[in-house]
Order: sequence, then C-alpha cells, then structure tokens
Amino acid sequence: MSLHALLLIAAAGLQPGPPLTVSQDAVQIGFRPRTPDQMGSFYEARGFPKAMIDRLRQQCFITVRIHNTSDDILWLELSDWHFSNDGKPLERDHRDTWKQRWLEMDMPMHSQSTFRWTLLPETLDFLPDEAEGGNIVLPRVEGPITLDASFATGADKQGPAVNIHIDTLFCAENPA
Repeated sequence: MSLHALLLIAAAGLQPGPPLTVSQDAVQIGFRPRTPDQMGSFYEARGFPKAMIDRLRQQCFITVRIHNTSDDILWLELSDWHFSNDGKPLERDHRDTWKQRWLEMDMPMHSQSTFRWTLLPETLDFLPDEAEGGNIVLPRVEGPITLDASFATGADKQGPAVNIHIDTLFCAENPA
C-alpha cells in the first residue's frame, strides 16, 4: 500500500479491509469502497464546511491504489477509465468540475486544496515498481459498478495497452 493511501486511511481513522484487487499484465490495482460516514468523518476532521461535507456524503468514494509491476512506464489517464452501472455509463466528475462547484459554493481554498489532494490524479506516469493512490468520486448508485480501464505503456505511450476489467465495484453504505 502506498504511503499516500495509508495516510488517507490513518487520518480518517479507518481500518483497511481487504481490497478488491485486479492484477493484469503490468499493473496491480486495489479498490476500497468507502462509506459516506467514513468520508464525512475524514473531511470533517480537516475542518471542511458542513455544506461541502453534505455534498460529499452524497457521492460514491472508492480509494484506488495503482502499482506498476512492469519494467516499463505505465500511463494513467482517467479519461481512459469508463464506469458503468446496470449497463449505463456512470460519469465521473473531473477534478476541474469539482473545483468549479467549490468556487460556486464559496468554499475555503484550504478545503478545496485538501479535497484535490485526496483525489487520484487525472494523469500520471508510473515508473517501474512505482505506486500511487487516491480517491475516485462517482455518483452514488445501487448495484455493481463496472470499470473498463486502459493504460498506455512506454516512454512515448506507444507500447502495448494494458486493459483491465472489473465488474464487482460498489458504493459502500453506512452500517445499519
């Protein structure tokens, strides 16, 4: 687990459960769905305004850890990640959409920065054996979520693509 992901878990007071893991070709990816209470507590502990926390508690958070297990560069481009639920596309808001939303809500800059820090980067090059983590934020849905993701490889992104498919993701619910 990356230091970034461990800090996210420790800071939120969460116990890491077994991740949903996909290992294929040059990459290993772990997914941990988070409950609204977990994420609300995490952001509340950082002094986020109530309106911001209320908005975030309505979302589906999945903490992702990506590990490049190859001997080549692996490229993360979240625009090449396609989520669906019940056969329909599930659109993930880009971090720029969140930034605009926070500006329109007049949220404090320190909270905006902290939120951005917790997100998985939109684009990142992973050197061999490098790992990184962060959150994916999706609309809250019921039922399984499918992800089809593609990673370019090679210094010039011209190597063979690495494709992954997982159909067992979900939005975690608060315990009853």
